Amino acid sequence: MSKTITFGEVLMRLSPEGYKKISQSSTLEFYFGGTEMNVGASLANFGNEVKHVTCVSDDIVGQAATSTMKRYGIDTSAVIRHQAPLGLYFLEVGAVMRSSTIAYNRAHSAFAGIEPGMVNWEEVLEDADWFHWTGITPAISEGAWKTLEEGLKKAFEKGVHITADPTYRKDLWNYGQDARSILSGLLRYSTVFIGGVNEINEILGTSYTGDREGFIEAAKTLLKEYPNLAKVFDKVRNGGNASAQKISARAWNGKDYLETEALEVAHVVDRIGTGDAYAAGLIYGLQHYDDQKTIAFANAACALKHTIEGDVNLVSVAEVIDVVEGNISGRIKR
Repeated sequence: MSKTITFGEVLMRLSPEGYKKISQSSTLEFYFGGTEMNVGASLANFGNEVKHVTCVSDDIVGQAATSTMKRYGIDTSAVIRHQAPLGLYFLEVGAVMRSSTIAYNRAHSAFAGIEPGMVNWEEVLEDADWFHWTGITPAISEGAWKTLEEGLKKAFEKGVHITADPTYRKDLWNYGQDARSILSGLLRYSTVFIGGVNEINEILGTSYTGDREGFIEAAKTLLKEYPNLAKVFDKVRNGGNASAQKISARAWNGKDYLETEALEVAHVVDRIGTGDAYAAGLIYGLQHYDDQKTIAFANAACALKHTIEGDVNLVSVAEVIDVVEGNISGRIKR
């Protein structure tokens, strides 16, 4: 069994029922999630050993978040407690031509207070095979950036596979550091890149186009600039509107261009966490399959997450393989 380490903030998501706006509702449903934890929960559901490293509030909310991770099968032994509150985000779910809208309340959260030296990375990374990080974590605070850097350096020294999803969220970078410089530095420890032309252009300061040839050239340039990176995986979304999406995947593995056919999601139940489902599918695929089947598995996992409420993809490996093999009728299984 593979052991994967994820590191990032756990948030409480608050949302009105169904497709209501907050101004229409007097009650809010809540879920616990967070990009990296979502990846870990999905991998645990696939049967992997997963340890999530984070910092939660030292109160009943932080305890509930930790209990939720345990319920997903995640090892919480590296969870740190902090006196600050757990981060929150509010979601209004969109429909058809009305976009979903998110408002964050995380600037002074428990996770924002994490500092280098608080995580025993030597112990956390014992027997680990994979380490997954995203660009959201170093955007939260300087402490989160430096703590992630500590972990990546140690993981790299140990020869751990490191998957990087350097998501750039401009509104999160509020502590006076240059996002491109920081993400570029962290990428030098990574071995697999999860992102498309937009992310590559952001990192390199380039202007490659999003078509096939542009993606290939962007990927080649990225691998040349970051020699520890071996492969680039991209999720392609063609959304008709908030309620209907088409998802496909493509990759450059240093030698070949690979792609999948698009999967159509005609009725989106919940779009949150779909990119995390893709990342988890990639990691699981890289551990078990060749690159072509890996992107097919990741794409199917991403598509299926659109049918699951909440932040976490709860489908099994068997359900993903069903879709990979073309079983998309959704007929009742008895």
